[in-house]
Amino acid sequence: MEPFAVPEKCLGVVMPAFHEEGTLLQIVEKVLLRREVGELILVDDGSTDGTWGIMQELEKTDARIRIFRCEVNRGKGAALRTGFGHAESEILVVQDADLEYDPDEYPKLLRPILSGEADVVYGSRFQGAAAGGRSGSWHVLGNKVLTRLSNLATGLDLTDMETCYKMFRRSILARIQLREDRFGFEPEFTAKVSKLGVPIREVAISYRGRGYAAGKKIGWKDGVSAIRCIVKYRFQNNE
Repeated sequence: MEPFAVPEKCLGVVMPAFHEEGTLLQIVEKVLLRREVGELILVDDGSTDGTWGIMQELEKTDARIRIFRCEVNRGKGAALRTGFGHAESEILVVQDADLEYDPDEYPKLLRPILSGEADVVYGSRFQGAAAGGRSGSWHVLGNKVLTRLSNLATGLDLTDMETCYKMFRRSILARIQLREDRFGFEPEFTAKVSKLGVPIREVAISYRGRGYAAGKKIGWKDGVSAIRCIVKYRFQNNE
């Protein structure tokens, strides 16, 4: 692949966090080392540990950081809506507050957007050599089943609908209305974007999954909810 120059400060990162005091400092440091990051929006989703206090200290260290807080825990989707509402960058990416996804792969995600090939890019954990580093076999199977169901509903040909790494032009948000509060954000966003007719691409990414002992939060109930969302948004419009 030919070298690709990524402009400085062209990307906004939206990072929801719930009880992530153990990893927040590390992932923020990695994000801020990326020259393409122009803003980092941290949203505390009602944490009761030290997450909010860490965010308050981080905000003092870099002008690119802005912090917001949900007074009660509502879920990833609700926190992301808060962050999206304050974003100013023309291109946005979702970044979890753990260490499962590597910000060093932002340029790989940015390339299809900056070259005009795509308006939305998904980072796939299940493409080629990127398919290693799993958090558990039932998670892999569950993700693949949900992705298959989502593809049947949307007509897309994704390999990883549930991925955290969704990068897109901010103008996309003006054309859809997001409503899901928890992890239903993933199938809802996918369903609604699929109806816009914009080019969507996937790129292979690395992944270092963690288990529940290390703070993983998604569970089987979220899988059931994802199926509900796949069916629901197959038939609903984007409002």
